[in-house]
Amino acid sequence: MKKKVIAIDGPAGAGKSTVAQRVAAKLGYTYIDTGAMYRAAAWKVLQENSMDALTDEVILQTVKDIDVRLQYINKVTKVFVDGVEVSDQLRTPAVSRVVSQVARLGSVRKKMVLLQRKMAQNGAIVMDGRDIASYVLPTADVKVFLTASVEERAKRRFAQMVKKGYKVDLAELKEEITARDKADKERTISPLVKTEDAVLLDTTFMSADEATEKILSLVLK
Repeated sequence: MKKKVIAIDGPAGAGKSTVAQRVAAKLGYTYIDTGAMYRAAAWKVLQENSMDALTDEVILQTVKDIDVRLQYINKVTKVFVDGVEVSDQLRTPAVSRVVSQVARLGSVRKKMVLLQRKMAQNGAIVMDGRDIASYVLPTADVKVFLTASVEERAKRRFAQMVKKGYKVDLAELKEEITARDKADKERTISPLVKTEDAVLLDTTFMSADEATEKILSLVLK
């Protein structure tokens, strides 16, 4: 059976990463966490520069030749930067503080997209994000637009945050998600959009396992 390329897009809090990881695990594919790739770039920037020296020019110079790879090893996706595994170093407070500064740069995004496309060349990957089907992998074999109501997405995010020990307000989360949706849809570079050939999957009344099975049925048909 042909090893396919699966693109999963959708708004914040829709459960893309959870479902994408489960689909990848079921198929034995590599899950490409595009967010982790930007964290990998931020990690390298911090390895080679001090925090107070991070100008746009310094960041671009540091990452212009970076090689980021994701590999599925022993049922876990590992992240490598220039051949060194850094999976466990990408969620540190330091990386979290600078990742947005790194990811907002157009040249960095172009570099990451090139790497993402390179990893998808041989198939057997599942990639999720905002612009995968529309921009990163427009020729993907399976395209899914995963969504849910704002209320349901807020509830899911609320449950996740509470489980992690954070004190959050459900109404504020709903407002934040609504604002994020607006920003994602209206941004100039690669806005959030459902392509005409993507399958709409509304998971408002669907579990992660059910959504996974729905996508698997599309892949295996």
